[in-house]
Amino acid sequence: MTHDLSNLHPATRAAQALGHIDRETGAIIPPLHAATTFERDPDLSYSRGISYSRNDGPTQSLLEKMLADLEGATASMTFASGMAATSNVFLALPVGAHVVVPQVMYWGVRKWLLEQHNAGRLSVDFFEPGPTSNIGARIKPGATRLVWIETPSNPTWDVTDIAAAAKIAHDAGARLAVDSTVATPVLTRPLAHGADIVMHSATKYLNGHSDVLAGCLMAAKADEFWMQIRSVRTQLGGVLGPFEAWLLLRGVRTLFVRVRQASASAQAIAARLSKHRNVAAVLYPGLPGHPGHDIAKRQMQGGFGGMLSLRVKGGEAAAVGVAARLKVFVRATSLGGPESLVEHRASIEGAGSPCPPDLLRLSIGLEDVGDLIGDLEQALDGV
Repeated sequence: MTHDLSNLHPATRAAQALGHIDRETGAIIPPLHAATTFERDPDLSYSRGISYSRNDGPTQSLLEKMLADLEGATASMTFASGMAATSNVFLALPVGAHVVVPQVMYWGVRKWLLEQHNAGRLSVDFFEPGPTSNIGARIKPGATRLVWIETPSNPTWDVTDIAAAAKIAHDAGARLAVDSTVATPVLTRPLAHGADIVMHSATKYLNGHSDVLAGCLMAAKADEFWMQIRSVRTQLGGVLGPFEAWLLLRGVRTLFVRVRQASASAQAIAARLSKHRNVAAVLYPGLPGHPGHDIAKRQMQGGFGGMLSLRVKGGEAAAVGVAARLKVFVRATSLGGPESLVEHRASIEGAGSPCPPDLLRLSIGLEDVGDLIGDLEQALDGV
């Protein structure tokens, strides 16, 4: 049972789980259904629509409805991780398909794609992200099947024009998929800019509590390719468990307030540290001097996200030293949780990383912004 919230703001629909009220108990919190298998009808059909949890589950289905609503999508799928969601898109392509992806992107995806390229499973070309993107130069007419962009891109936060990328892809007969993990549907809805598929590592902002591993895809159309992705998910089993889905339902209900707070704090930190004597550069789309600022203003509504990076004067040793002196920021992988995190990405990514060695990636959490600024300044003062 649901209350009709269709005419209300997405933040309202998210906070109330689309108005869901449990039919049997009246509970305002969606129930957790842990079942893996479901009863057939006497004629062996499934009139209730759910047969086995490698295909669907009631908890996952409600979550997918919420995610589709957030992105303005026709359909949504959840996965066991962001990597599972991403890899299922590429694995749904024919063997040898040509794909175009950014040179700067989440390192796990980049590494996996290079392995697929070297094995002959995919043909991968890299473009330079940002306002001067050369996506068009990497397109192979008649061969390119997918253009994948990440905006803002991890960890330099380059901003790619989604609408322009969609036109290039569609003119070539390809699809556009967007990793919108950092922007979240609070700030950007890529389908509204022409994208075909949106991916989120739901481990990050959608969940927001550093306690769930999950991924999701949303589609403009539930077309043949979408059904192929669903088939790959069923065959390979990269589905999201019901408990993780239930926790993610909880996380999505607070998404708007968390993202707005993290974005406001990140903006204040970026502005303050851009003046620090020991900072060579602050990489953040919300700064007017950022190369992608104008595009970000057009396609990010209400803020520029909670992620930024610092390039520290003095090089790699100085950057590592700053991270070591931080007391409020936690030295840990991931992003989008309530606690602020710092990483020296070049060390994490290892050999072959395009990440500058003087770069520290910051995930801004929900702490008092004055405490965060004070922590960063004391650490930078020691350079």
